[in-house]
Amino acid sequence: MPSGPSRPHGPLAGEFALIRSLRRRFGQTGPSVLRGIGEDAAVIRVPPGYRLLLTTDLLAEGVHFDLTTTALEDVGYRAAVANLSDIAAMGGIPQYLLVSLAIPPKRTDAEIDRLYRGLMQPCRRNGVQLVGGDTSASRDGLFVCITLTGVGRPGRLLTRAGARAGDLIYVTGTIGDSQAGLTLLQAGDRFPAPLLGTKADRVRRFLIRRHLRPSARVREGRLLAEQRLASAAIDLSDGLSGDLVHLCEESRVGAALDLRAIPVSRACRLYADARGLDPVDVALSGGEDYELLFTVPPANRRKVERLAQRARFRVSCIGAITTRRSGIRVQRADGSWQPLIITSYEHFRC
Repeated sequence: MPSGPSRPHGPLAGEFALIRSLRRRFGQTGPSVLRGIGEDAAVIRVPPGYRLLLTTDLLAEGVHFDLTTTALEDVGYRAAVANLSDIAAMGGIPQYLLVSLAIPPKRTDAEIDRLYRGLMQPCRRNGVQLVGGDTSASRDGLFVCITLTGVGRPGRLLTRAGARAGDLIYVTGTIGDSQAGLTLLQAGDRFPAPLLGTKADRVRRFLIRRHLRPSARVREGRLLAEQRLASAAIDLSDGLSGDLVHLCEESRVGAALDLRAIPVSRACRLYADARGLDPVDVALSGGEDYELLFTVPPANRRKVERLAQRARFRVSCIGAITTRRSGIRVQRADGSWQPLIITSYEHFRC
């Protein structure tokens, strides 16, 4: 990131010059921030009658992103969305951002500037202000750690623990696009375009953008929470199969999932067909779609679907919550039932 006009593309000018530059370019704050960048800690005025929400994510080069296929702007954008999505899943209002970086010697001021520009784009769209963070040197690889705060009203926050037997299971949007986009990025020219059909370029662009520039469903989460329509929620960051298990574990319930009802985009279906895969399997295993998986008491079903129609977002009912004793089962296209096999990403799993 440039520390001044004389060295916009050179090596990092130093920690304190970098902090001054970040504060000048990205640290604009409103009246609720009493003290921000430049202090030992930010001082924030918390609105009365709200609960504080805190979330954090660590992204490591070579594990969460590959700079040979992903631009730094997109790394920043996706890092912000990962945290915004956590607040969205609880029906909260995202507010303040802290960013900590460990930067390898080969990175320049201009490159860090690109990272922050991508990061702040979805943050500003959602009214989030940068109030602090930390910088350090890294011997090998870039590390990005994001902490995001938010607020929510007591009694209207969504958690993973509220689902009950009989509730319906919904998802927003379509599932599996991000995983397909990542695979296309990694394959590059090794994935023959003709396999995607006559609209190959459009399919590739759609899926790759869904991976690099996902949407955090902040508005959707707030609507569901404020109108008290959902009983539990989680964002789809690790993959549908794994995240459904997380929700069921916290709520102490089981689930019956109708695989025929899982929303898969046409582009993802074309991708799956080209690779000889079942598109539903791509949806079950693929992570980082950042859609919302939420449960709804049956009495609220029509209200949820009317809300989605009015507010112009897509929801799909993909199953129902059952008793814990029933476990988590899936119904395949032929009508048969089988236990859910977790195929989502998990750190440290061999």
